[in-house]
Amino acid sequence: MTAERQAKQNEDILTGAEKEEELKDNLEISASELKEVNQELEILSQGVEDLITKEDLRKRLIETRNEDRPLKVKLGLDPSAPDIHLGHTVVLNKLKQFQDFGHEVHLIIGDFTGMIGDPSGKSETRKQLTEEEVRENARTYQEQFSRVLDSEKTVLHFNSSWLGELMLEDIINIASRYTVARMLERDDFATRMNENKPIAIHEFFYPLLQGYDSVALDADIELGGTDQRFNLLVGRRLQREFEQVPQVVMMMPLLEGLDGTQKMSKSLDNYIGINEDPNTMYGKVMSLPDDLILRYFELVTDLPPAQVEEQREKLEDDGTNPMEVKKYLAEKIVSNFHDSKKAQKAAQEFARVFSEGEKPEDMTEVTISTDQLDNGKLWIVRLISATGMVDSNSEARRLIKQGAVTLDDEKIETIDYDVPVEDEMILQIGKRRFARIRRRD
Repeated sequence: MTAERQAKQNEDILTGAEKEEELKDNLEISASELKEVNQELEILSQGVEDLITKEDLRKRLIETRNEDRPLKVKLGLDPSAPDIHLGHTVVLNKLKQFQDFGHEVHLIIGDFTGMIGDPSGKSETRKQLTEEEVRENARTYQEQFSRVLDSEKTVLHFNSSWLGELMLEDIINIASRYTVARMLERDDFATRMNENKPIAIHEFFYPLLQGYDSVALDADIELGGTDQRFNLLVGRRLQREFEQVPQVVMMMPLLEGLDGTQKMSKSLDNYIGINEDPNTMYGKVMSLPDDLILRYFELVTDLPPAQVEEQREKLEDDGTNPMEVKKYLAEKIVSNFHDSKKAQKAAQEFARVFSEGEKPEDMTEVTISTDQLDNGKLWIVRLISATGMVDSNSEARRLIKQGAVTLDDEKIETIDYDVPVEDEMILQIGKRRFARIRRRD
C-alpha cells in the first residue's frame, strides 16, 4: 500500500499528542486507577501489529471505569473455513484477555456477508456460499471457539439478524456514505482493475456491510488480522457517519507456520491444529525454528509481558539451550488446549521417542480387513489414507514424494507400491505421526 493511500485511510486518526491533551481535559481519574489502566493497556497491546489508536484505547479503558460498564469488543468472522489452528487463535487469545479484564466479547458470525464472500487478497470473484453451507460452518466455529474463549462471557451474533432486515433504501443509504474512489484504493480491487479482471458490484458491499456490523453493535473495539485493515477502517468511517464514536481498531499479525516463513495454513501443511492430540501438538511446537519461539510466546500463550521478557533473556544467554525454552513453550501451548498433566505426559513421550529414538507408546491403531485387500495387498496411498493421518489421497501422494513416509522403518520411495499387509506394521509420516497397522482375517 502506498503512503498516499495509507494517509487517506488514516485521515480520521488524531495524533497521540492531541489524544493525550483531550484525555487530560475531559476525563478525571486517580493516580492508582491510571496505573491500573496503563497495566491493562500494556497487556492488551502486547503482540498487536497496529493499534488505531493506543490513546483511544486508553481513553476507552478510563471511560469504562468512570461509567462502570464493560467495553464491547467485536470480532467478525466469515464462516467459510471452519478448521481452526493456532493462527486463528492469535485474535481469539486477545479476545480472551479482554474477557479476563471484564469486557464483553461479541462474535459476529457473518452468515449474511459470508454469502457475499470477503474479497480480501483475492484475485477473482469468490464463489458465494449457500445458506446451508454458512450455517454448518458457523456451528463448527462455535464449538471450536469454546476451546479458547469463555462461552458464558461470549455473546454470539449472526449478522443476518440486522442485515437481513435492511430495506433497499437502507442499503442505498449505507452505500451513499462511501465513494467508489475510496473503494478502489483497496489493494486487491486496484490490482484486479490493473489486470483487467472483473470486479462484481456485490463485492463492494462486503466491506460496507461488515463495517455496518460495527454500527449495529455500536462496537467500542474491533479486532482482526492485518489482512483485514481496509474492512476494519470502513467500520470506523461508517460509525462516524452514523454519529457514533469510531471504534478502536486492533490488528493482529498473521502467524507464521512451522516452515518459519509462510502464514500458517492447513493447505500448506505448516499448521498446528487446536484439536490435535497432545503428542502431535507438542511435537509440532518442538519443530518450530528457534527464531519463532518468542513470537509464539507473545501471540499464542497467555504469558504476561514481563514473563515473555524472561524467556527472551534466556534465549539471549549463551549458556541456555533454545531447546529448553522451546520445551516450556510446547508445554504451555498443550496445556492451553488440553491440560497440564497431558502436557507433561506429551513432554515425556517426546523425550522418549525423539531423544531416545523409540516409537511412541500411544499411537493410532488401524485395522485392515481381508476384504479391503487384493491378494493380501493394499495400495500404499490407500493405506495411508485409512489411518486418518491425512485428509486426502493427494496429500498422501505428496508426502510419499517428499520422502516423509516409512513403513517398518523402510522409506517408501514410490506411490506405485502395493503393501503386503501384515499384523503389527508401523507406518510413520514425518517425525511425529505414527500408526500401528493391524490385520484382521
